[in-house]
Amino acid sequence: MTGTGKTVTRVDLCEAVYQKVGLSRTESSAFVELVLKEITDCLEKGETVKLSSFGSFMVRKKGQRIGRNPKTGTEVPISPRRVMVFKPSAILKQRINGETAASNGKDDHDD
Repeated sequence: MTGTGKTVTRVDLCEAVYQKVGLSRTESSAFVELVLKEITDCLEKGETVKLSSFGSFMVRKKGQRIGRNPKTGTEVPISPRRVMVFKPSAILKQRINGETAASNGKDDHDD
């Protein structure tokens, strides 16, 4: 799926589990739903979800601030809210950039 611009859906994830793990399609679907529900429930409680070699999902609180309507220039208050952020692991960053783990030790800073 490299570079295709394809969007992976729940159905695609369920099919991948079905193909690679050998569970039935129903069990594969239930498994994917269970994993996604657990991640969602943890984030809803404000917990950080860390997936080794993948990344971390975190909930951050944003305070109230004043925003501006770009069309009219009118100032509008933006209410406080919680947002979810994803921070990819160094391993995931390397993989999406086509690097191998062996090339990691030479240059630790981002250019």
